[in-house]
Amino acid sequence: MTLVRPPLPALRPYVESVWVSDRAGAAPDGREHALPTGQMHLALRLDGSTVRLYADEDDTVGETVGDAVVAGARASYYIKDMSMPTRSVGVQLRPGAATALFGVSAAALQGRHVPLDLLWGTDADRLRERLHEACDAHAQLDVLQAMLLARLRVIRALHPAVAQALAHMEAGTVIDSIDIGSLVKAADTSHRHFIARFRDATGLPPKRYARVLRFRRLLRSFAANPSLPWIELALAAGYSDQSHCIREFREFAGVTPQAYRRTAGAASMHLPVAGPR
Repeated sequence: MTLVRPPLPALRPYVESVWVSDRAGAAPDGREHALPTGQMHLALRLDGSTVRLYADEDDTVGETVGDAVVAGARASYYIKDMSMPTRSVGVQLRPGAATALFGVSAAALQGRHVPLDLLWGTDADRLRERLHEACDAHAQLDVLQAMLLARLRVIRALHPAVAQALAHMEAGTVIDSIDIGSLVKAADTSHRHFIARFRDATGLPPKRYARVLRFRRLLRSFAANPSLPWIELALAAGYSDQSHCIREFREFAGVTPQAYRRTAGAASMHLPVAGPR
């Protein structure tokens, strides 16, 4: 069972959604590839378990990163232990959220899972206590959003060039360096400053961020039309040809499109995989 809600109005510039997930069963092979979204997220386990990550497919030990973590933006998959049922509450975050909610640049969190205690101190423990006291999933989401509001700090709006680039990328109209270069020129800023501001907001360089958004569009199209050939889905998402799509699919998902088609479940950004034998 997964409950997803839009955030409170005051949080919407920084939060895309809040959610509770109650996963009753384990993944068939005990692990999954968590595919890149380009976004940060915050997740807290409510059942006493902890998040365990693996360095690669051959890693049999893994690393425990805690029961409450902030995951920075990524442009590749990571491998997560899914061998036990879990109950979690979390937040999908927008560009600018790292500074507004955690007081750090998104670039400092890129590719990392950081314990919430390191960013919020004793407020992380207060949040745990209040979540456990809440009577149901809706109450837990209310508690989580109340803490986010309490931690929210006033920051300057995104630089206009960054905001414009993000709008174009969300619409699928900016992918390559030529398009990004034209945005930089129109904003009357240096390329170096634009890249730095973009990474502060999102955690990723602009071209790579745009590629991850294209990959997300591809998976969303597949989820809506799973019977369509990959070449049709790829061209509609903005890939130049099928080989281009396959290369990026392997990079972002760790498998080919056909392997994804055979294995993908209801959660398009989470792919069950086998661990070491």
